Amino acid sequence: MSSLFPTYARWNIEVDQAKGTILTATNGKEYLDFTAGIAVCNLGHCHETVVKAVQEQTEKLWHVSNLFHIPLQEEVATKLVAHSDGNYVFFCNSGAEANEAAIKLARKYTGKTKILTFKQSFHGRTFGSMSATGQEKIHEGFGPLLQEFSYLEYNNLSSVKAAMDENVAAVMLEVIQGEGGVNPGEASFIKGVEALCKEQDVLLIIDEVQTGVGRTGKPFGYQHYDISPDIITVAKGLGNGFPVGALIGKEKLVEAFGPGSHGSTFGGNPLAMAAAIATLNIALEDSFLAEVSEKGAYLVQQLEEKLGNVPFVKEVRGKGLMVGIECDGSVGDIVGDLREQGLLILVAGPTVIRILPPLTVTKEEIDKAVEMIAKACLVTN
Repeated sequence: MSSLFPTYARWNIEVDQAKGTILTATNGKEYLDFTAGIAVCNLGHCHETVVKAVQEQTEKLWHVSNLFHIPLQEEVATKLVAHSDGNYVFFCNSGAEANEAAIKLARKYTGKTKILTFKQSFHGRTFGSMSATGQEKIHEGFGPLLQEFSYLEYNNLSSVKAAMDENVAAVMLEVIQGEGGVNPGEASFIKGVEALCKEQDVLLIIDEVQTGVGRTGKPFGYQHYDISPDIITVAKGLGNGFPVGALIGKEKLVEAFGPGSHGSTFGGNPLAMAAAIATLNIALEDSFLAEVSEKGAYLVQQLEEKLGNVPFVKEVRGKGLMVGIECDGSVGDIVGDLREQGLLILVAGPTVIRILPPLTVTKEEIDKAVEMIAKACLVTN
């Protein structure tokens, strides 16, 4: 009998080890992993450079608290600022914590309390980030949520215009809704939201927890839309599996987060920073990002070619190596059957297959996965 709270519907797989795109169970069975720890291991499992950086850091320093200057924090922050529209960075341990920090910063800076988010969004499971999340299934059973969150229609600019008033501190959105179904934002919508925020003196928060660190073929997903957010949150791929999150904000916000205004005991600890800088030095290289874009386009092309005549499949969508397959019915059994065959993929809601391979995936591995997915969808059809 397990001593764990049953908060996860766990798969019947006991993991022993993993390398690159291959995960090996304790019974010796190997799996082609197109989940990457849910968009976390962007460089693949146990990437040599990241492993070496963390190993070396374990022998130097693990933790001293943020009362001290930690040079690696400055190095990672400089890298994040150089590849984004922000000027300052706050480090934490997860995407939910980064979004909590964003909510607090927006309220403190503006002196306002209302945050506009969107239906089918996902921003985390702490009370603030859960309240920002526009999915009832995430809210169920926890009683009254934090006040002053409004859930609008995604890709509907009119809903944003209608909700704008003098109490709005920020609009918070994902440029591609991940957990909500791999729903890309339309360019006119994303740019329209930015324009409204500027017009109304409202902050724009972009949640890059799943889309950041090269997942879409750019350092951050918002960079496909030619916008400049006030706050960017990032986690998942930032440490390639080591827990780390960050908030990136513009210069005007710095005085609102002065000493004592916010904190994190473990945020930005030396081990996390060692993993992050090793990851960023690879994942943010132009040549690496170009390969992600090329492989992402190839994945979508192959899926559309193999699934184009399957009535059960309605649409293939996404950006870079963040891809969803919208189907005309439940996909849970398909994902389960593929898992039994040795391919690990995810769902994003009941009717969407979600594909998140490591960014280091090869075209041969893409071909193998697409063939397996196509066969599974044909059988369902």
